[in-house]
Amino acid sequence: MAAAKQYDAVVIGGGNSAGYLGAAWVKNNSGKLAILGEEPYVSYERPALSKAYLFPEKPARLPGFHTTVGGGGERHEPGWYSENGVDFLTNTRVTAVDVAGKQLTTASGDTISYDKLVVATGARAVTLKDFKTPGADLKGVHVLRNVQDADSLIEAMQACKAAGGKAVCVGGGYIGMECAAGLAMNGLDVTVVFPEDRLMSRLFTPEIAAFYESFYAAKGIKLLKGDTVTSLEGSGGTVTTAVLKSGERLECSLVLVGVGARPNTDLFAGQLDLVEGPPGGIKVNSNLQASHPDVYAMGDVATFPLQLTGGTPARQEHVNCCRQTATYVANQLASPGGPAFDYLPFFYSRVFSLSWQFYGLSEGNVVMHGDQSAGKFGAFWVKDGRVVGAFLEGGSDEENAAIKKTVVARAAAPADLEQQGLAFALSSLSL
Repeated sequence: MAAAKQYDAVVIGGGNSAGYLGAAWVKNNSGKLAILGEEPYVSYERPALSKAYLFPEKPARLPGFHTTVGGGGERHEPGWYSENGVDFLTNTRVTAVDVAGKQLTTASGDTISYDKLVVATGARAVTLKDFKTPGADLKGVHVLRNVQDADSLIEAMQACKAAGGKAVCVGGGYIGMECAAGLAMNGLDVTVVFPEDRLMSRLFTPEIAAFYESFYAAKGIKLLKGDTVTSLEGSGGTVTTAVLKSGERLECSLVLVGVGARPNTDLFAGQLDLVEGPPGGIKVNSNLQASHPDVYAMGDVATFPLQLTGGTPARQEHVNCCRQTATYVANQLASPGGPAFDYLPFFYSRVFSLSWQFYGLSEGNVVMHGDQSAGKFGAFWVKDGRVVGAFLEGGSDEENAAIKKTVVARAAAPADLEQQGLAFALSSLSL
């Protein structure tokens, strides 16, 4: 048997965070690094998949959105890794990890040894099969997590058009909203089904959600709130109908499921401390270090103490968290210890002509401001007299930077915050 390959550090997972760690690793000149990714591609900016990748005109395609372009850096195509001494092993699935022995095994039977291990296994899309929904395995039922999923969805859109053009999106969160927009832009008749009373219910207030629901309706997208898909029916192995809990039957030849994701922690059961139940993930300390001192976790799979809330365990499924945790871990590998990882939750979306950003926590009292009819409005979340969260639709770069600064500064909320609105945030730039 061939001797195990030896690396100073190994990253399991080739997603967003792996690409950003690679960039920071090279900058730190930290030694010999291997990144093991299951996909046939080196790291790319995953948010593009539910946005520009689905555009009917000038769609995004690789290599255009390899990391680290989303964070303002240079594009790292496969050659960049080899030129900088990083072994990025695509099409490589890790089947077993011996944390104590510092060795892992791949599906091809290769063994790899390491000094430090970085877990970037991310999360997998929840499917209707997870809910044991009858018909979940029919052709025409899709999730969106990687380029292969996106390519399959694009092919399905063409087939859907030929079959009558009716599509159903299951879920009213990020993926449901963004994919519904993409499908509608491609000329499909789209219905979104979700059990909550409003879109993006974990973040949007009723007032905020009402704006987007009205906008979607004007684009011809139908929203069925408070309902769920209980089964799918088909003909010849292809989906034809979505049956809802309410009894309604939706004709469709394409179903896009966007009902959440689950962290990929199976390789580490019994070896690392895992977080059972929400938020799930691998438990790490404030230096993103797992229960084994030579293992770190980053990106969607890491559950870390959120400094903003005094250390409440948090797992953030967002590209911004992937980028920041990756850079932090790379710096930890080069120089362990130092200040705790500090993260400001951030979410954003771009659909149709709309663009919103959110920073901080959606806790406390909500103070709305602006003019929805003009397409520019926002909200502040105020807790204990201070701004802890801020949302803005239609903001400029300066205005988005201002609401972020307001949250970071924990600005004291004035009595006339509603009247001041965005002007208050802009004044915080001088804080």
